[in-house]
Amino acid sequence: MQRHDLRNIAIIAHVDHGKTTLVDQLLKQSDNFRANQTVQDRVMDSNDLERERGITILAKNTSAMYHGVKINIVDTPGHADFGGEVERVLKMVNGVLLLVDSFEGPMPQTRFVLQKALELNLRVIVAINKIDRPDARPDEVIDEVLELFMELDASDEQMDSPFIFCSARTGVAGKDYNDLASNMTPLLDTILDYIPGPEGDEEGPLQVLVSSVDYNEYVGRIAIGRIERGRLWQNQDIVLCDYHDGSVRQKSKITAVYQFNGLKRDPVMEAAIGDIVAFSGIENVTIGNTVCAPEAVEAIPFVKISEPTVEMTFSVNDSPFAGQEGKYVTSRQLRDRLYKETLKDVSLRVQDTDSSEAFLVLGRGEMHLSILIENMRREGYEFQVSTPRALIREIDGIKQEPYEELTIDVPEDSMGAVMEKMGNRKGELQSMEKIGNRMKMVYIIPTRGLFGYRGEFLTDTRGEGIMNYLFYGYGPLKGDIVKRANGALIAFEKGESITYGLYNAQERGTLFIGAGVQVYGGMVVGASPRTEDLVVNVCKKKQATNTRAAGSDEALRLSPPVQMSLEQCLEFIQEDDLLEITPQNIRIRKKILDHAQRMKQLKRSQNNG
Repeated sequence: MQRHDLRNIAIIAHVDHGKTTLVDQLLKQSDNFRANQTVQDRVMDSNDLERERGITILAKNTSAMYHGVKINIVDTPGHADFGGEVERVLKMVNGVLLLVDSFEGPMPQTRFVLQKALELNLRVIVAINKIDRPDARPDEVIDEVLELFMELDASDEQMDSPFIFCSARTGVAGKDYNDLASNMTPLLDTILDYIPGPEGDEEGPLQVLVSSVDYNEYVGRIAIGRIERGRLWQNQDIVLCDYHDGSVRQKSKITAVYQFNGLKRDPVMEAAIGDIVAFSGIENVTIGNTVCAPEAVEAIPFVKISEPTVEMTFSVNDSPFAGQEGKYVTSRQLRDRLYKETLKDVSLRVQDTDSSEAFLVLGRGEMHLSILIENMRREGYEFQVSTPRALIREIDGIKQEPYEELTIDVPEDSMGAVMEKMGNRKGELQSMEKIGNRMKMVYIIPTRGLFGYRGEFLTDTRGEGIMNYLFYGYGPLKGDIVKRANGALIAFEKGESITYGLYNAQERGTLFIGAGVQVYGGMVVGASPRTEDLVVNVCKKKQATNTRAAGSDEALRLSPPVQMSLEQCLEFIQEDDLLEITPQNIRIRKKILDHAQRMKQLKRSQNNG
């Protein structure tokens, strides 16, 4: 049986090519909102972090009605660090809408998501977005997309995928970029005509692949997936099984079933084949499990998610200010929170270490882990993290490390500075192409080489450069890569920073703090232009004397301190540093706080080296 009243489609693209904005328009133009309803932009980016950063982090479900057909839409992330989100949700749909920027063309993540869609034999509609850009080059972009299809061994049917031209921001689309309709109708018509409705055995025993898991304090875990076979209803008895380990769990009962209707989840009594549903009542359900009828326990194969490439150590905060600002500070609370995250994020791994107060967290990249840190911080957790490290593997007795395919788009006059830095970071140039007055370069570079580079890159390109990377594979271990050339300014004692002490310290480097800030010995308060670390006394007061020159105190002018973001702090810290994370502050500190002990350790390591 094939359903003609339903379409399941995922919107996939590289970061910032307009997926979420396009979903906005599809929802607005398909009667999901009242005529007088105020709707915020990027309505699908419901997470605070997503709205602040302007990126999609979590894949989300919504639906639109058009000509009596329900279109289930999955909005996916475009950043490579969240590729695991894309990989798993593609199992829920019958087709994808591939969005490509009319100027940038196919980018690294475009290749990644398209390859996954082609492997699953999904139908593809190509939408060339931002067609109203003054520098749009649609004809060249069409050729580049077709070349990408050929490189990825697309079938003849996939090569004949329809092309639509649109501007998600203004809400217009058309089959010819010189003749656009006044709305998104041509795109919606193409979805109905080209994407097939789901099909399967409606009368057979139930089978649902869990592609996503949500959590609610009242009902516990909520599984989300597409019904592959049979029907799902409230109070139905089911059995949970897993394809990878072959395990079969005890029987459970479905307590509630929901369908996606616009931005809402509406409770329903039952759902049919092809429906994307959310349902509760199964205690230990995880992504990749199959929900089956008790009389036919058959697991559905689940895509093997790409392995992590970066690790960090999360540990209990042991600084002099420990426990003063956080709500959750113990190792048990930290461990529970990290393992809870693995239920929702299939790309994340958590491992216990020899110490009961430290845990190894493995992820897809710096941004992947920094989003986790920021979320935990906002929830009230207080902890410490180490510098990110690339995961080194031993393959056939040879140590190998992960490599990234890095695509750089920079103004021509910045090219020299970028190429010099790439050479220092062991990057190998693969191709170079001139597009207008900009250069597009592709490098293969060790993952280690990218740590701490984004800030330097933006400085070298005066904020005009664009860099994107995608996991390339494992290769031979390269030599040492210098992470940063400058040292740190380290506070000498515990106390409150004073203008007089800061004035003397700022002559030695750039400060991260202003006056009136509580500091402790071993805390990093600034960056030094020299390679070695310097100890400064920012709590030093001016000695009072009987005579004082008029206006001498007013002459102490402090430069504004540099406000470091979480990502900048992660880029800055070295192997002997830690990052102290609390709901109110982010502090960089040395692992060994005592200055004398730190010097002994440094001499010992130099002698051993």
